[in-house]
Amino acid sequence: MLNLFRKIVSGVPRVCGLLVLCALALLGCSESEPARQARAETQARPVIAARISYAPERVEVEAVGTSRALRSVSIRPRVAGQIESVHIQPGQKVTKGDVLFSLDSRDEALALRNAQLELADAERLLQRYRQTKDSGAVTQSALDDADSAVARARIAVDRSQVNLAYQQVLAPFTGYVGFTDIDPGAWVDTSTALTTLDDRSQLLVTFSLPELLLGQIDVGQEIELSTWRQKDAIAAGEVVEIDSRVDDSERMFRVRAHVDNSDDTLRPGMSFRIALSLLGNEYALVPEVSLQWGARGSYVWAVVDGVAQRRVATIVQRLAGKVLVDVNLPEGALVVLEGIQMLREGMPVRVDQVVNADGVPVANAASAADSAEVSGD
Repeated sequence: MLNLFRKIVSGVPRVCGLLVLCALALLGCSESEPARQARAETQARPVIAARISYAPERVEVEAVGTSRALRSVSIRPRVAGQIESVHIQPGQKVTKGDVLFSLDSRDEALALRNAQLELADAERLLQRYRQTKDSGAVTQSALDDADSAVARARIAVDRSQVNLAYQQVLAPFTGYVGFTDIDPGAWVDTSTALTTLDDRSQLLVTFSLPELLLGQIDVGQEIELSTWRQKDAIAAGEVVEIDSRVDDSERMFRVRAHVDNSDDTLRPGMSFRIALSLLGNEYALVPEVSLQWGARGSYVWAVVDGVAQRRVATIVQRLAGKVLVDVNLPEGALVVLEGIQMLREGMPVRVDQVVNADGVPVANAASAADSAEVSGD
């Protein structure tokens, strides 16, 4: 009897233990899903994440350019003759139609007067023939000849007027004249260069680029110009022409740009340092502080399905406080910006704040994290 009592007493703790375990199991089963999520969130590591965007790589290119005036001509006379007057000074600005040089025009003036007299005689003869036509004193053939004579006389007058006009050398457009070595009394002909005229309100700057950049530059592309003495840009221009062929010896193609020179500070013939920014392929733009380094190179921590995942991020280009990286993440994905130190692969994270690549908050953390769907590949 005593032994039976001892066995019953010794089994009581085991029964109590089983009852406690069953109670705990029942409590665990009765815990709601929201409660478990709340408990998991309290265990997740809080972080601040940045939403990545995609931007093109900027390729900075430099070249050497040579300028010329928008319009530039060498002034020559249309006819041979003796210079009577020089109406310009070197460097003077002239307007289209201004007289630059005058040739001796006395012979041409006399020729015009003679042509005008012959025209008047022809017109009077034609008038008499018309008045006597009805009387039969003038044949139709004679009347036609008189009419033709008037037409020829008018042509002679026009030709004489043109020859007289050629005795004045006019500016074909508005611009600045250059040096002249011509003095009054000098004999000139159609091959004599009297002076130069440049329209330098705009300059045309021509430069060459490597053929590998063909297709990356287009008409309308902006450029910056600086002189070899000044590194800072002194003017801006716009590409207006791209050559249709590549130089097969140098593997370069030519580009021409318009540069505004309305303040007249630049001169044709100057050489410039050309700088232009070309757009390349698009890459992920992330804050510089999100980039980490490991044994295999650079990487970022991405938030994927509420956990941290390490993604290899190859640096393409560094910008001011940001980095373009080649990474397997879509636009809008989240990368950890703060709270990186204790992260491990697969560790649960809680996004408390979301910012853009410039560090500016962009959205409510919970909604932003939910909207950032990232593949777990």
